Amino acid sequence: MDKIHIRDLHLRTIIGVNDWERTDMQDVFLNITLVIDLSKPASTDNIDDAVNYRDLKKKIMELVENSSFMLIETLATRVAELCLENPDVQEVTVTLDKPHALRFAKSVAVEITRSR
Repeated sequence: MDKIHIRDLHLRTIIGVNDWERTDMQDVFLNITLVIDLSKPASTDNIDDAVNYRDLKKKIMELVENSSFMLIETLATRVAELCLENPDVQEVTVTLDKPHALRFAKSVAVEITRSR
């Protein structure tokens, strides 16, 4: 199968369990890999036959920026579920980084893979 990658999508959201994390928006970075058959859009060169990743990005942004989950695991799962709403997407891997979640670490990340 073929893949579409959305790399280093930088968004802000309420995420975390500490009191200050529940009031201040924080940065998160998303890397998303969609497993999909790209043979039809490649042969027709028609956007109607392809996953419109601009529209998908907008939906992901809306979800993330309006969410307030405690756990990055939950947010990553919701993003994966959103991606799988497109019937052409067979599998999705979401890596969600939360910068500075641990002292002395650049970030903490979770990676999940979900499929039909």
